[in-house]
Amino acid sequence: MALLIVSCSKDGMETEHGIDYAYGRGLSHEKIVLGDRLENPYKTENITKALQSLYPTKADRVEVKATDLYVRFLPADKTEYELLEGLGIEMVDHPLDYDIVVEGDWYHDPSIPEENVTWQYAVVPADFVFPDIRYELVDRCYIAANSTTTKADGIDWDAVEREAYILTGNASRLPDPQTKAGAKRTPSGRITIVDEHANGGKPFGVAGVKVSCNSFVKFSSCYTDRDGYYTMSKSFSADLRYRLVFQNEKGFALGVNLILVPASVSTLGKAGPEGVNMTVTKDSEAKLYRRCVVNNAAYDYYSRCADEDLGIAPPPSDLRIWIFNAMKASSAVMLHNGALLDNQLITSFLGEYARLVKFLLPDITVGTNGKNDYRSIYSTVCHELAHASHFTKAGKSFWDRYIAYIISTFISTGGMTYGDGQAADAGYCEVGEMWAYYLESRMYKDRYGGGFPTFGTSFWFYPQIFRYLDERGLKPAQLFSVLDSEVVGRDALRAALLAEFPSKKTIIEQVFSRY
Repeated sequence: MALLIVSCSKDGMETEHGIDYAYGRGLSHEKIVLGDRLENPYKTENITKALQSLYPTKADRVEVKATDLYVRFLPADKTEYELLEGLGIEMVDHPLDYDIVVEGDWYHDPSIPEENVTWQYAVVPADFVFPDIRYELVDRCYIAANSTTTKADGIDWDAVEREAYILTGNASRLPDPQTKAGAKRTPSGRITIVDEHANGGKPFGVAGVKVSCNSFVKFSSCYTDRDGYYTMSKSFSADLRYRLVFQNEKGFALGVNLILVPASVSTLGKAGPEGVNMTVTKDSEAKLYRRCVVNNAAYDYYSRCADEDLGIAPPPSDLRIWIFNAMKASSAVMLHNGALLDNQLITSFLGEYARLVKFLLPDITVGTNGKNDYRSIYSTVCHELAHASHFTKAGKSFWDRYIAYIISTFISTGGMTYGDGQAADAGYCEVGEMWAYYLESRMYKDRYGGGFPTFGTSFWFYPQIFRYLDERGLKPAQLFSVLDSEVVGRDALRAALLAEFPSKKTIIEQVFSRY
């Protein structure tokens, strides 16, 4: 459902800052459309034929044994999928040996009911021990880079690989099909994004995101660095399909791809083995833009949690963030990390998304309806991740009562998110929102300059308290240090601050008297 709303991309090329912004425009981010099935050049019999073609006198003395198995799994449920994922298997939801007529971000096999997990295609070592999960062997394959016996056999396996492409009718996928050797490249490049209101409008890196590429069953993947640069660990001689997998090296993942897969995928299209460079702007395809902004906002937040910066606890590991482009409200329900909520509350709050939420258990939901620029999405992500850090310190029992208050109030008042502060458990909300609005404002100010924004200051709670203390010398780490499970409501917060920082008694008393 979260994949339904699409925005159009502008055509053409811009050259501001010397950057080509045109690559990737026009790529579909909807369902992949498959064409004809292709002959897999890496099948052991096809590699054998290529070896015989190039080395007729040596072929009889060199046995081509499978190094890898091209398989497809059909996990019955989330548990089975996570078992496969835990084994380090890189899975994609579409077959690897078909022509792709229309690029896209996801595929669902028409023979599988839409509410079920579709076939997951993968390449595993030849000696892989299969768990008790349904699978089918598609091909036995030989990938020379994965073999330990190709170093001293006198065979140019790069040339053999290219010959296999030619013999199987895939020569058009070679950048220069006339050259049988010497064209192998290690893909590298840079993925960047533009925030019009930061960095002078110049592109900066899409940070810590996974870049994956493949040609048939030969895969490689790596993470971008903080400036968006990446370099694969394998070399290729054929054209590749590139994609961003929003599973960040910092330990969080964005969204889902249709059913179950715990990280959204955005295609970067097909390009040569030298790699892909792409710059994302607000005029790029909408889902790709939103995913990159949320990724970078979260990466920035995690980086700033370090002791030498904000000095606060980062969100818990394996954080799941969902982007809902049809919703305005955002939340930090922390379900994947163990928070427990009444199912009826979830259903009432998330409506049509509730079935997927209960099944896949997000931690953060980011509503992007009406948020069309980098700043507004950045601000929202910082707010929700501030909650996630608070969850790390205050614990699950605190969070259950806090989020139950937020959602039940939202429902009972017809959209008045925080109520009026009079209902039971309002103190959980008071402290939680004071902290989140303060830290959101702090990070926004640090990024975009100017004074402290007034985020949240119109509500019945007062993030101004934290801002006042910040401006008078108490650091974010010090303010965060008192936010344990016992600090519920402003009176408890005041007492905790006085106990922890007696030297600041005067300014603490002043700010609580003022607000």
